[in-house]
Amino acid sequence: MKKEILRDLEKVSSKEYASTLQKFFKTGKGEYGYGDVFVGIKIPSLRSICKKYYRDISFEELNFFTENKVHEYRLFAFLILTYKFKKATEAERKEIYEYYLKNLEFVNNWDIVDLTAHEIVGQYLIDKDRKDIYELVESDNLWKQRVAVISTYAFIRNGDFKEILSFAKKLLTHEHDLIHKAVGWMLRNMGKKDINELRKFLDSYATEMPRTMLRYAIERLEEPERKKYLSMGK
Repeated sequence: MKKEILRDLEKVSSKEYASTLQKFFKTGKGEYGYGDVFVGIKIPSLRSICKKYYRDISFEELNFFTENKVHEYRLFAFLILTYKFKKATEAERKEIYEYYLKNLEFVNNWDIVDLTAHEIVGQYLIDKDRKDIYELVESDNLWKQRVAVISTYAFIRNGDFKEILSFAKKLLTHEHDLIHKAVGWMLRNMGKKDINELRKFLDSYATEMPRTMLRYAIERLEEPERKKYLSMGK
């Protein structure tokens, strides 16, 4: 199956688009994506190939893509898991969840995190103990922390804000804007479910929030309210 998948992936690869992605994902020396390799595959094309193979590919076959140096191949592997997860039994979901956590070193750019963490980690933990993501948010690894934050999206959609509020407070002093953006985005989603919870958080912490986090969080508020909170911010 690996040969067939590689053939399909190569067909939709583009050197020109790869060059654009190399710049977009900050792969230069000292940047967050340093060393990442792109072949130029667009998300819709990846999803089409995932839909073709996800039912039959085994974890053993998937390992080649999970551990691959090519960014889109890793993204393909973790997207495959999201499709498998939706159709899985509870036992199979546990296996997928554990495979995901075991291979977190390869969930190492923001698009891979954002397209998969809430679909697998968050969804699996909705009715379970969430100690794993509390451990991730305590990590000194940027991507593990982002997995923890984005996983809360599954809880937020269920009206459960405990983890995003806890993580947002903890990450107020984080140094990286990719965490600021993730937290702000999840707070904004919390506001869609309960605007008063967002206002309560902003009233307490807007003065401490990094500017990017604050801007992301207030994006859907009316202009007068946005101006109020921006004036309170750093």
